[in-house]
Formats: sequence, structure tokens, C-alpha cells
Amino acid sequence: MINMKNTIAIVFALSHATLAGLSAREPSKPNIVFIFADDWGWGDLSCHGHKWLKTPNLDKLASEGTDFQQFNVLNPVCSPSRAAAMTGCYPARYSIHQHFAVPEQNHARNMPDWLDPKAPTLPRFLKEVGYRTGHFGKWHLSNAETQGAPKPDKYGIDDFAVFNGGAGWPVPDLHATATNAVAFIKANKDKPFYVNVWLHESHTPHVPTLESMEKWKHLDKQKQVYAAVITDGDNSVGKILDALNAQGLSDNTIVIFSSDNGPESTAAKAEPNVAGPNIKTTRYDTYYSIGETGGLRGRKRSLFEGGVRVPFIVRWPGHTPADVKNSTTLFTSVDLLPTLCAAAGVKLPTDYKGDGENLFDALNGKAVTRTRPIHWEWLGMKSDPDWWPRLAVRDGDWKLVMTHDAKRMELYYLKDDRAESKDIAKENPEIVSRLTKLALDWKATLPKKPNPECLTPLSDAKKANPNK
Repeated sequence: MINMKNTIAIVFALSHATLAGLSAREPSKPNIVFIFADDWGWGDLSCHGHKWLKTPNLDKLASEGTDFQQFNVLNPVCSPSRAAAMTGCYPARYSIHQHFAVPEQNHARNMPDWLDPKAPTLPRFLKEVGYRTGHFGKWHLSNAETQGAPKPDKYGIDDFAVFNGGAGWPVPDLHATATNAVAFIKANKDKPFYVNVWLHESHTPHVPTLESMEKWKHLDKQKQVYAAVITDGDNSVGKILDALNAQGLSDNTIVIFSSDNGPESTAAKAEPNVAGPNIKTTRYDTYYSIGETGGLRGRKRSLFEGGVRVPFIVRWPGHTPADVKNSTTLFTSVDLLPTLCAAAGVKLPTDYKGDGENLFDALNGKAVTRTRPIHWEWLGMKSDPDWWPRLAVRDGDWKLVMTHDAKRMELYYLKDDRAESKDIAKENPEIVSRLTKLALDWKATLPKKPNPECLTPLSDAKKANPNK
């Protein structure tokens, strides 16, 4: 005779196990991998039309996701650009206007010596809801010679191995970035994770691997070095994608590839030199920096599009449309924090006052119209023809660049003129007036000096670097 109690118990157990199994396979909070390259120009991808560079892994990523072609970083050099991506706030709000250098230079520029560890950060918000967080590769939210700089854990990051950090920090091999990130992915495959993979390529010194140099030996030396560097960066992207696939994580992971600013300018030729202990190949200088903007005006250190419009590719299977080139959505690096928090189901604190917008709908392929203007300030190099603007503002398709005193300005309609080749300020005085007011009113909200808690006493800096 059938024991009904046992039968019911068995059916219940089997049903429970089946539901548990289904639950384990159901998508949970998405993993997030943010690959941030260095000085990688908009035109330095074969899928963006480069004539001789080859980026097969990035091309594959673009074919499996959406290539947002109007993405801007919020400063044309490294440190402030990265601060914006981390905090969702304009870097000028933390007095970060140029790259973090030694304290004497930072103080002369009216800058702090590191990003305020009390600043809101994307990793911290994700960590608070159960994400494991990591950062591998470049840091540069402080300087390698700065004593007392807060380590990444003070910004909500659990695991890290970084270069361009602080004085005395362990420095990994520049080519170990992807390897360290892969290990992090494997170790955290059973929980949601967020990881910054901040590549060295294509910043100087160029340190291409011998394998990549061999691949491009048919090119002249200048092109060979740059092609090898881009290949090394693209191979790192491939390692990350392979690791996600091997762990069965690809379908539930948001992968982003971008760059901190436009390509470096090409310098006069100089002889390469032998590397230090952390670099296992020859170093090449900026003569070999021949990155391309894809027809955009300006380069690194310029507020024209070539300095601040960079690649931005997003893959999120089942959410972000595949093989799409989105040339209409205005996306910026300060939008990353609210957008990715929305993707992870994170409710931002009521006192968070970021500068970005939640563009989660754009990740899902929907049309999104930006409501906030975009602002830039640049206090570094100021020569003609492309580095003179100190302020810039974009509202819709209109972009104004200007000096602080508003005595020099140019206006462009980017929808018809992405190359910023035709100044139409004289024909549009009302738009110029409106955008000038936007820029100057925004400038008036910025702090006059950095937070003293983020400054190294110069006496201490002198002791640490007596020859400076």
C-alpha cells in the first residue's frame, strides 16, 4: 500500500529542490565589469573604422552589445576623469582639475593630493548591498609619491592591486591587470561583484609585450609600437570576456569598455630606454603615441570632442541590444553611478547630490533624452589651436567652449558638426548668451580651494622626496 504521507513528503521535497534549482539559475543582481583604458582614442578601434589597428575582442564586444557613440568623460586628463566616473560628480567639485602629481605641484594648482575618501563612490554603494568589489590596474586618484594617501579600501573596494597609487604601495606588473581581474572573477563567481579593470594602455611609457611586437613587425617602428600596445589592451579585454564565459557569468554581467580621455599627442622622436623592475620590456615615449580621434577635433587636454568623447561599449545580454550603434543618446561618465546603481537595484541615499542622470533605460535600448546640461572646466595646457578653452557646456546638440572671462568663445551644433569645424556663435547670439550664463553659473558653484583634509603637509612631502 502506498504511504500517502511519504508520497506527499517526497513530492514536496522534489518540488522544493526543483524550485531551488530554478532559483539558483535565475538572474540575480548583475555583475559589473568596468574596463577603463588610458588615452585610448575614439578612433583607436577597428570597429570605429581604423585603417590598420585591429581590436578583435572589442569588435566582438560591440557586436554583442551597444556602441554608444556620444559618450563624454568630464575632463580631458586622467585623474579628474576617473574621479567623475567613481563619484558621479564633476571632478571640479573636489578641486580636481588635472592629474594628481607630487604634493608641491598639486598645491600650486590649488588641488588636493587625493580624492576625498568621504566622497560618494559607486563601489561603496554596491558594497553596501552585498557586492564584492575590486579594482585592478591604474588608480591615479592619488600619486605614487604621495605619503599617506588613502588606499582603495577607503573608497569601498574590497580587493585591489594597483599602480599610480600612493608612496610605498606594492606595485604589480603593468601587464598583470587582466590576470588579477580574472582571479577576482573566479573567486567571486557565486556572488554579485563589481570590478574596475583600469588598463595602462595606451598611456606612456608604452610597454608592449614581445608577442605583440612580433605580431606587428611588418609595420614601421612607430606604428609597430602603437599597434602592439593596442593589441595588448585588446587582449586584456579578451581575457576578461573569456573568464566570464568560462565561469558561466556572461549572461548576467554588464561589461563596459571606455577610456579616460582622448589620445596623447605625438612628440618628437627619442630613443627607447630599458625598463625598470616592474616592466619586462622596453619603454617607448610619446613619439609612438599616434592614437586617433576618429575625425574629432582636439586630443588629450582639450575640451573639444577629441579630448573628451571616447569609446563607450556596453554588453548586457538580454537587456542591452546587440550589434547596435547608438549615435543619439548623450551619455557621460557621471551618469555611470546612478545608472549602474539602478541596474543593481540600489536606492541612492537621499543626501546624495550627484551631477549625473539615471540612464538605465538607455542600457535597455530605449530612447532617452538628457535633461541636464553637461559641464567641463580645464585649467591645464592652454595653447592654440585646440587647448585654449577653459570652460565648456553642452545642452542638447549645442556646445559652447569659452575662456573664463568669456572674451573668447566658439559655438558648435554637434548633430551636424561632430568635428567642431564651423563656429556659428555669431549667427546664434541668443544661444551663446544662454549657454554662457549656464557655464558661468555652474563655475560659481565650485569650491575655491580643496578640502584641507586631503592635503599632505609640504614639510612631510619634502622629507619623503628630498630631491624634489
